[in-house]
Amino acid sequence: MKAVFLTLLLGLICAVQEAPAQPESSEITGNWYTIYMAADNKEKIEEGGPLRTYFRRFECIDNCEKLSITFFVTNYDSCTLPTVVAERAEGNVYHVDFMGKNSVQLIRVSESMLVFCAENFDGKKTTNVTYALGKGSSLSQEDIQKYEEINNERGIPNENTEDGTQTDHCPK
Repeated sequence: MKAVFLTLLLGLICAVQEAPAQPESSEITGNWYTIYMAADNKEKIEEGGPLRTYFRRFECIDNCEKLSITFFVTNYDSCTLPTVVAERAEGNVYHVDFMGKNSVQLIRVSESMLVFCAENFDGKKTTNVTYALGKGSSLSQEDIQKYEEINNERGIPNENTEDGTQTDHCPK
């Protein structure tokens, strides 16, 4: 009986610790817009910060072995539109060089929300950053709550969240 209980307990622990499943190509490919952004080092996402990013489009390449990411970076009033291609590593983690070395993961929260999570190493310091991405310009209260939970799991305080809809002046 103890063996059955321990097996069940171990199974539950493993299930809780599983990484989120990789979203399907059809769930990723398309236009996505930055609704919120947050970082454990808030200066990286503040006005003029190197990780102040306004996403526009994701496209899966080769069954999502590569991920094309189009976004705006801003430097006060100017908008620059780069496209980078991230390479899949293990599971649903991608690697891409932009403003340092990045490990990124996409988490599908709902039909209308993705969370883009990244660890950015700029050569000196690692910054954890997340972006709540939507198909439109707002999210449901449920989606916002899930975003806050994801930030808490990554050690990002809720007060480090910026509302991207209020500061995105780049072309749609």
